[in-house]
Amino acid sequence: MPLIIEIKAKCKSSETIHQILNKRQADFKGVDHQIDTYFNVNNGRLKLREGNIENHLIHYLRPNEAGPKKSEVVLFKSDPASTLKDILKIACGVLVTVDKKRAIYFIGNVKFHLDEVKELGSFLEIEAIDMYGNIGEEELLKQCKFYMDLFRVEHEDLVDLSYSDLLLKK
Repeated sequence: MPLIIEIKAKCKSSETIHQILNKRQADFKGVDHQIDTYFNVNNGRLKLREGNIENHLIHYLRPNEAGPKKSEVVLFKSDPASTLKDILKIACGVLVTVDKKRAIYFIGNVKFHLDEVKELGSFLEIEAIDMYGNIGEEELLKQCKFYMDLFRVEHEDLVDLSYSDLLLKK
């Protein structure tokens, strides 16, 4: 299971962040229109991501706190043509659906999302990822903080909840 240190923040200027990422020759994967369907579960969060770039069933445990935090994530690559969503709807019930457009970038092991979330607005996510256990939590935290400083993420911009929680609060 990969180790991930991540942040989510309100994004004041996605254009500025796009420019910084392009200047640093980030690997742009494209813009993905993603529908995340969250299901009722007793532990953590379970969502089915349906997009034109990313399609996964994702279970994750992450504390609701602002700033860099550790996430425990398990991904299952899903086939958009499968009946997986129907099975999960029947077995678990749908909690909420998140509709977003996501620009996806990578610099090394760090993944960046610039999100436009329907009903919520613009957000930045930074995920420092250790896929093979050879980077370590301390280095991931340093990477996350480096990019927070580079993008001038202020403490008041940090978001402690998932998009699902934010929509449920509306």
